[in-house]
Amino acid sequence: MTPQAVLDIINKARRQEARSGAFLRQLREKAASLPGTITIEGYQPATCLFQFAVEYIEMAPRLIEYVSACAREADKAALFAPFIQAATRYFTQPSVLLVRYDGLDGLLIRAYLCHRLMEEMYENNRSIRSSDLVDIEATQANLLVHEIIGEPFANELDDSITLTVLQIAGTPDYYELNLDPFVEHAKNAAWDWMRHYWENLLVRNHIRFALGNQLD
Repeated sequence: MTPQAVLDIINKARRQEARSGAFLRQLREKAASLPGTITIEGYQPATCLFQFAVEYIEMAPRLIEYVSACAREADKAALFAPFIQAATRYFTQPSVLLVRYDGLDGLLIRAYLCHRLMEEMYENNRSIRSSDLVDIEATQANLLVHEIIGEPFANELDDSITLTVLQIAGTPDYYELNLDPFVEHAKNAAWDWMRHYWENLLVRNHIRFALGNQLD
């Protein structure tokens, strides 16, 4: 999978949405029922959520590309290959559970799986976990998508991610691996655009979290 291939899939879904308006109608309902910790300050909350969701989806193939490139540059491609392959399959070979979800709502679910898998990959290694490589904004974006998808389905998706990570890297050996070379490449100036994208995804779409110390 190339980022452009997934972007083509996204563009097709956007054209479908332009005809049906189904996803935007869903987001109107979601915008009215978000928890008090999430505030949408834009004039049209559903439109803010819509644009956020599209950008979140478009970020998934770029994140895959980012991790893959950093792994190659750090000579760790084989180690990260299972994560890359699993994240790619969410789009190219979705499970039977996901096939019935099409359009942008289906792509949001696939992107959520991709982003959550990468988040858990980071959390399950000491070097990456202590590097502050994952910004709080990325975690907040995932929390918002969890709310958009809704429970209990979003919890089921999280459980599937936990199982996948346990299969790939559920050992103390993976946690203790020295992945500082990967972290160094991931923090390279060449990838500043991606971190900046994540850091401003919520702000750009007029969405604010007030979680206090819950994410500390």
